[in-house]
Amino acid sequence: MSDLWVFAYGSLIWDPGFAPAERVPARLEGWQRSFCMASIHYRGTEAAPGLVLALDERTGATCRGLALRAPAASRAAVLADLRARELVSSAYQERRLPITLADGREVTALAFVIDRDHRQYCQHDTDRQAQIIAGARGERGPNRDYLFQTAAHLEALGLPDPGLADLVARVRALTGDVPA
Repeated sequence: MSDLWVFAYGSLIWDPGFAPAERVPARLEGWQRSFCMASIHYRGTEAAPGLVLALDERTGATCRGLALRAPAASRAAVLADLRARELVSSAYQERRLPITLADGREVTALAFVIDRDHRQYCQHDTDRQAQIIAGARGERGPNRDYLFQTAAHLEALGLPDPGLADLVARVRALTGDVPA
């Protein structure tokens, strides 16, 4: 059995649920990080869905994130935990995709991508995204905390996402939250 690489582009960056043996900045071609999934569990409810990130396939897009390596010995347990967490509904599809690590290595990584045919797939303009994220709350807390954590960790890794930074500013304007 081989090591398991996981491509983290959202909350897995700052809360992977396992101790990676290696954490390396990476990029995934042909996919974009997008708030295109209605969250009815962790950051919203059925009655008031929030928004969470998913990988949405787009020609010419590039998503920068973090590659996390789980050693072969923990592969089965890590995979089971990730599936339990990420596949809570069938909105995500599990894929093995080629990624390029910052040091030039190319590996195949597990990634969770949006199923565009699923009822949780959605497309909203930035103003509507901000409104939803500002007000939604689920079993893991306010939707805005998910956004703030993801944007801050990408920035700290030297992988800023201008779209997320803009969304953070819009949500902060709506909620009055100021950075600590």
